[in-house]
Amino acid sequence: MDIRETLKKMTLEEKIRLCAGKNFWETQDYKQYGIPSFFMCDGPSGLRKQEMEAATDMLGINNSRKATCFPAAVTTSNTWDKELLYRLGKAIGEEARDQRVGVVLGPGINIKRNPLCGRNFEYFSEDPVQAGMLSAEFIKGLQSEGVGCSLKHFACNSQERSRLSSDSVMDERTLREIYLKGFEIAVREAHPATVMSSYNKINGIHSSDNRKLLNDILREEWGFDGLVMTDWGGMSDRVEAFRAGNDLMMPGGSRYMEKEVVSAAKEGKLSEEDINRCCERIIKAALKAKETLEKEYKADYEKHHELATEAAEKGAVLLKNDDRMLPLRKDGKILFVGAMAENVRYQGAGSSHVNSMHLEQPVDYLKDYEYVKGCDINGDTNEELLKELKEKVAEADTVVVFAGLPERYESEGFDRDDMKMPEGHVRMIETAVKANPNTAVVLLCGSAVECDWADEVKAVLYMGLAGEGAGKACYDLLFGEAVPSGKLSESWPYCYEDVPSSAYYAKTDDALYMEGIYVGYRYYDKAKVKVRWPYGYGLSYTSFALKDFDVHGNRVSLNITNTGKYPGGETVQLYVGQNDPKLHRPLRELKRFEKVYLDPGETREILFELEDEDFVLWDEKYKIPKGSYRIEIGTSSREIHFSKDIEADGEETSVPSWQEGSWYENCSGIPTQSEWEEMLGRKHVPLKAVKGQYTMENSISQMKEHSLIMKIMYKVVEKTLAKSFGGRIDYTDPEFRMMMNSSGGSPIRTIEISAGIKEGIIEGMVDMANGHCLKGIIRMIRG
Repeated sequence: MDIRETLKKMTLEEKIRLCAGKNFWETQDYKQYGIPSFFMCDGPSGLRKQEMEAATDMLGINNSRKATCFPAAVTTSNTWDKELLYRLGKAIGEEARDQRVGVVLGPGINIKRNPLCGRNFEYFSEDPVQAGMLSAEFIKGLQSEGVGCSLKHFACNSQERSRLSSDSVMDERTLREIYLKGFEIAVREAHPATVMSSYNKINGIHSSDNRKLLNDILREEWGFDGLVMTDWGGMSDRVEAFRAGNDLMMPGGSRYMEKEVVSAAKEGKLSEEDINRCCERIIKAALKAKETLEKEYKADYEKHHELATEAAEKGAVLLKNDDRMLPLRKDGKILFVGAMAENVRYQGAGSSHVNSMHLEQPVDYLKDYEYVKGCDINGDTNEELLKELKEKVAEADTVVVFAGLPERYESEGFDRDDMKMPEGHVRMIETAVKANPNTAVVLLCGSAVECDWADEVKAVLYMGLAGEGAGKACYDLLFGEAVPSGKLSESWPYCYEDVPSSAYYAKTDDALYMEGIYVGYRYYDKAKVKVRWPYGYGLSYTSFALKDFDVHGNRVSLNITNTGKYPGGETVQLYVGQNDPKLHRPLRELKRFEKVYLDPGETREILFELEDEDFVLWDEKYKIPKGSYRIEIGTSSREIHFSKDIEADGEETSVPSWQEGSWYENCSGIPTQSEWEEMLGRKHVPLKAVKGQYTMENSISQMKEHSLIMKIMYKVVEKTLAKSFGGRIDYTDPEFRMMMNSSGGSPIRTIEISAGIKEGIIEGMVDMANGHCLKGIIRMIRG
């Protein structure tokens, strides 16, 4: 097809309509022009395809077709295994072909800035290099099947509170070095077919409308030539979005701002060439999807289940193993404890939720051993269950407790209130270890939790969210059929107060990135704050020796040997740090890593090639500061085995006047807003919702405080959603809480777009909320 010739035949209105979805999951088609549509669905850890004749949603509430539920990114990132990530992406691409999906919405690589983010389970790491390199392999694997992926959420979407309207406020260096770097690596290395703009604003400009983000950086600097789409309901201003190069608004059905776009184009305020470019990219993606899906394909779901189990085993992190308690002897008298052993927490809640093809429970493999529940599945304390546990635990040689975070504690749509585990789970562990010190804990959760009990138990095995093969994976790891080789992709602090952003994270609707570049280990290592388990950490049943370290020019080499009795894997991590930097920097930053699997006695050489990129920082542009640098080899950010200083011939850096004595110089304590504003170069003034000035950017929750019509609308939304929950308005239910936050807490334009409401009705309600009742009623009637 000659796309440019086709566009000449189309009317302006047809082209604008092409740039919005046909329905919830499909793009617009024009048979008369030979333009096909293509189907999209969620899929960072497995497909969530909702057939169009069924109920559809963006939050994982309604049923979808069965698919393989692979481990969530919290577990796959802990593998540090690029080749495995490639195979996982390829398998999801195969299932997409089988289910006739043209674009898979994933992976998500937002930074794990704070442990409380409700969506951390879906993201890769607190480090952008790890996130970028692993996601690049996932994308390559998925797109090797001809299916496109959508890299998300671009960008700076690291909290769930007010995620559809919050303003992520940060300085340019933090933006470039931390929150864009992972995307840059993935785009340059893997060339994703599409990128999804995030809901939030960045420094006052919505991502969907952000020309600097979507055009200047993404397309011109990084060379991205694919399609940009909005997150579902994430369009702000369509005229600005066309100028920015945001090609596709999803979902379809609302005709949001079509009239305004037509008027802007006809009046010369919007170039029709901007619209043509967006259309061209959509048509290219549609033709590619059609070509890929022309031939019928059958995926091997049984093989993919085995892959899901392998990924769960390789992503498990052995956090503690005193007296080599693990692996367990199969002939031992073992008591297994915890409702999660029979109802395992294996995936996250929200849009990434998969209707699993073949879910296995740990108890399916533990029928030869005694099992007690310990507490209920929601984590509430149950005295009768604890009494039963006390009676059984002392009789066992060994106790294994399954515990963690039930689904209601972490989910898309809201952030956790704290880092604590449920009281029932903590008491279950404490009861077990008090009566039997030979206790191990299998931990199932999507992000770091406080583990005050960890000093008392002998072993801790962290599974993350291990996917549909969690049952077999737990069994194999506990009994030595598989050897843990995972390493943490996020630091685990002792308590939430140790987190640098703890004083202000998700405390307001705006997201203030006051800690700057000091996220995760970049902060803990520089500030010398003790952590329970550091970034990159993980034990094994076997042991490794690193030796023969050498730096020659830009080439770093060493040998690694498996010195233990088990075959196993180790991740060699290369960090770079500048000695005595003039402009403040972290103590060390990850630049390379390599996962190797070795048999007992086997030795492998590891080679890394250093590049200029490994030494740069952002100072109005990327530059290499002149000076001395440490090249470090470690097995975590706190376990550095080798170090060598080298000189870099770079540029002189300027030292800003605010730096001396500031928090950023030594990271002592918590950053203050005044210090941050000095670094930022401006005062931060949050926008307030004021009656009489409400717009489509305000939420029902904001407006209901001063508007009767919005108070009524909030109650209507609440009762409407409650129908899906047996009529119960239950904010302890994660799905209900998520749906209310995504409805009542989002800009009201999002409801118009997502629900396909005709233009005029919602606008009229906003008029009424502003006190213009007659004007609002007339507008609603016309709508």
